[in-house]
Amino acid sequence: MDRRNFIKSAGAGTLSFVFIGKAAGTGIIKNNNAMEQNNSNKILFPDLPYAYDALEPWIDARTMEIHYDKHHRAYFNNFVNAIKGTSAENLSAEKIFESVSSYSEAVRNNGGGYYNHILFWNNMAKGLSTPSSEMVKVLEGTFGSFEKFKELFSTAAKTRFGSGWAWLYMAPGKKLAIGSSPNQDNPLMDISQIKGIPLLTIDVWEHAYYLKYQNRRPEYVDNFWNVVNWKEVEARYRNALSL
Repeated sequence: MDRRNFIKSAGAGTLSFVFIGKAAGTGIIKNNNAMEQNNSNKILFPDLPYAYDALEPWIDARTMEIHYDKHHRAYFNNFVNAIKGTSAENLSAEKIFESVSSYSEAVRNNGGGYYNHILFWNNMAKGLSTPSSEMVKVLEGTFGSFEKFKELFSTAAKTRFGSGWAWLYMAPGKKLAIGSSPNQDNPLMDISQIKGIPLLTIDVWEHAYYLKYQNRRPEYVDNFWNVVNWKEVEARYRNALSL
């Protein structure tokens, strides 16, 4: 499968979110596992899938509130404004990302910020979870061991210069890979140096951790493993395999 068709397929799979709600702030995130679709690509602002304090003590409630209700909401508002009246207005975020290089910086930056945070919120959950034995075998097959996978992912997050994201993603050829992207870029974008279907991500912008951890990004990254929602990661993996 060539790179263009691979990215097209990515937009049609699990990561093609469906937002159901009457107004911004009332959307419910669903994925294609539920086999639910709507007939509109309207961009809505989804509810946070847990309470602000759900990820305590690893991510504090005040950081979560500001991150979600200020930063994420601002990306949503700016994204909607950036595509208003343009050819992108009736496209899904994934479709826009396929050719994001042809749109404005405002579309790229705010669209990425809007979308990446949805992935981030949903690949975290309250309570420590562990991957299934099947998922561990998959990770071992690519990275040698589960601990090596965690080390490589953590290193990608800790060493991303400035602001950005670290990713576990399915690259073309159904191969798992780890990498990072600057600012609000993601692997679905045609301008990204890493390309594929996102499976797991962590936000390493300072606003994601500074209130609690200050300049101690490595501590924040290490604690992230206490809130990874492995059921969501595995659902993304299974659906990426089916494309």
